[in-house]
Amino acid sequence: RDPLVVLPAGETTKSADNLFFLWERLAAQGLHRDDVLVVVGGGVMGDLGGFAAATYLRGIQLWQIPTSVIAQVDSSVGGKVAVNMPQGKNLVGTFYQPDRVLVDPCLLTTLPQVQLQNGLGEVVKYALLLGGNAFTDLQRKAAALLVPDPVTWSLVAKRCIEYKNAVVVRDELDRGERAVLNLGHTTAHALERTAGYGRLGHGTAVALGLLVALRVSEDLLGCSTLVREKTVELLSGLGLPTQMVLPETEVLMAAMNFDKKADAGGVNFVGLRSLGSPVVRLQVPEEILQTALKVIKA
Repeated sequence: RDPLVVLPAGETTKSADNLFFLWERLAAQGLHRDDVLVVVGGGVMGDLGGFAAATYLRGIQLWQIPTSVIAQVDSSVGGKVAVNMPQGKNLVGTFYQPDRVLVDPCLLTTLPQVQLQNGLGEVVKYALLLGGNAFTDLQRKAAALLVPDPVTWSLVAKRCIEYKNAVVVRDELDRGERAVLNLGHTTAHALERTAGYGRLGHGTAVALGLLVALRVSEDLLGCSTLVREKTVELLSGLGLPTQMVLPETEVLMAAMNFDKKADAGGVNFVGLRSLGSPVVRLQVPEEILQTALKVIKA
C-alpha cells in the first residue's frame, strides 16, 4: 500500500469529496492516533490535509511542509483547516494546530513566476499590519522577492510568521484580535467566489481587497490616502494587479454578505487608521463599500 497521496493543484481540490477520499486512504493505511500525516504543498493542501488530520480518529499528528508563498508566510501557521462549498470558501472547517511546520524558502525557487507573485498579496498584507519599517523594508526588497532570493525570503517569512503566531497565541479561536489577519479578505473571498474558485489566485484577490479596505479606511477611519497610493505602487512593483473587471455590484455585494466574516450586523471589515494600526469588526455602510470597490474597477 502506497502511503503517498498526490492531488491536483488548485482551489477546487479543497472539496468535501477529496476530504472523504483522504479519509479512505488514511483508513487503508491502518493509521493509529500516534501516526503522522505529512502535508507537502501550498495552502490548498494544508487546509485539506489539515482537516483530514484533525478529523480522522478525532485527530492524528500533523506536519506541514509549505511550498508556496501564501502557505509559508500565512496559512501553514495558525491551525485553521477547512474545505470549500459552492456557496463560499472555507465554510466547513475547524481549528487544529500542526505539530510541526517546516519552512524552507529554497522551495520557492521551484515556483512559476505567476505563483510567486500571487503569494505576495499576503506579504503586503503583513507589511500593512506591521507598519513601522516593515512596509518600507518590503519596498526596498521587492526586486529580491521576485528572483526569489532565499536569504531575503527567510527574513520576510520570519517577520510574517512571528506576527501571525503572536496574534494566534492571544486569540487562537478567532474571537477577537485574530480578525486583523483578515485585512483585505472580505473583498478577496467575494472576488474568488464570483470568479469561480481557482480562476483568481488568492494572493491576487487579497491584493485587490487590500486596496478596497484602505479606501474604506479613508472614509471611516481617517487613514491617509498616501497609504493606499504607496500600496498601489508596491503591488505594481511586485507584478500584482491593482484593478480588474468586476462582476455586477449586486452580485459582488451578495458574495461579501455571505462570506464567513459577515455577521447579523452586516459586512465585517478590517481597516487601518494608519500603517500598523488595524481596526477590526468595522461595520461598513453599503454605499461606502460600493464607492470603495470603484478603486479596483478596470
